[in-house]
Amino acid sequence: MRVLTICHGNICRSPMAAMVLADALRSEGLDAEVTSAGVSAEESGNPIDPRARRTLERHGIPVTDHVARQVTAADLADADLVIAMTPGHLRQLDAINGAPVEQAVLLTSFDPNAEPGAPVPDPWYGDESDFEDTLTAIRAALPGIVSQVRAED
Repeated sequence: MRVLTICHGNICRSPMAAMVLADALRSEGLDAEVTSAGVSAEESGNPIDPRARRTLERHGIPVTDHVARQVTAADLADADLVIAMTPGHLRQLDAINGAPVEQAVLLTSFDPNAEPGAPVPDPWYGDESDFEDTLTAIRAALPGIVSQVRAED
């Protein structure tokens, strides 16, 4: 199974989600390829935000080499599951694809306690605590994502 996580610039939320999810799926013995991309090209070529890296490392999550990139229609066609951080990202994915991306969902849709349509706020404008909040939102969705991957494995 191929999972693609999406945020704006691909330096904070989507690489965090991809690394957390890849670690969880490995721990569960599930075989899935997890990658990330952004709807914007403005951060293309940049590494993961240092605050995101530090947050993941503090929690013992393996941080892999990461180079930000913009999502393409080919990426969307190759993915079995596309996980976006905001409703705006879902709309942008449809525009990039030229048609609705049927396999795209919000990360928060996997969190039974999240409000329907709730975004994962962008921590880029904040401090370390905002990155902790992002990690908390990702972790709240993990059981649902892992269940879906297991069901399709």
